[in-house]
Amino acid sequence: MTTTLITGANKGLGFETARRLVAAGHTVYLGSRDPERGRRAAERLGARPVRIDVTDDTSVAAAVRHVEAAGGLDVLVNNAGVEGRTPDGGVIGAADVTAEMMRQVFETNVFGVVRVTHAFLPLLQRSARPVIVNVGSGLASLHNVATPGTPMYGYPGIPYPASKAAVNMITVQYAKAFPHMRVNCVEPGYTATDLNHHTGHQTVEEGAEIIVRMAQVGPDGPTGGYFDIEGPLPW
Repeated sequence: MTTTLITGANKGLGFETARRLVAAGHTVYLGSRDPERGRRAAERLGARPVRIDVTDDTSVAAAVRHVEAAGGLDVLVNNAGVEGRTPDGGVIGAADVTAEMMRQVFETNVFGVVRVTHAFLPLLQRSARPVIVNVGSGLASLHNVATPGTPMYGYPGIPYPASKAAVNMITVQYAKAFPHMRVNCVEPGYTATDLNHHTGHQTVEEGAEIIVRMAQVGPDGPTGGYFDIEGPLPW
């Protein structure tokens, strides 16, 4: 039996990923900042709720104890993320971005990934087939964002793509440090979720496909990579 933790999983891509992995036979810990929302979501899927706020050390440590007491962990999906849009759903352009905006987005998207990964590493290292999936973005590709004509070229924001580019580097360095693990970053595509005020053109079913695929990668599968549903992406 494979045991999987998904952060930010009470809705959106995390919820759909949990649904698919439960159906595939995983024991899934559905992570949520709000314990009641997490409990309700887990009940719908037959998953196990666990409260986890990726920005809070105490919350993450408690989640580790909870998962460890129940037997351990094989797969970690770092899904929780924020984009940092304006209240009306607009993207904050370069002229208006501040250091505080950057800090808020990085706290979840970058420091949260490191905080959770570091905390769960001892459990993952005990697994026979440890896997880490970092949910990234196509906006993390410096090549695509800098190349006229790509869908990413016109995106005006800084905090979100910068944070996801950092996640790419984190992914590569963890993969090199722990060669027995499969550590990859995935691009779900522009999926309609609360994160982007449902402006995405994909469904969560479509977006979750690559997350689910990489969560089930075998010991001979890729590691240290950056993928969408079609295959490797340019850094």
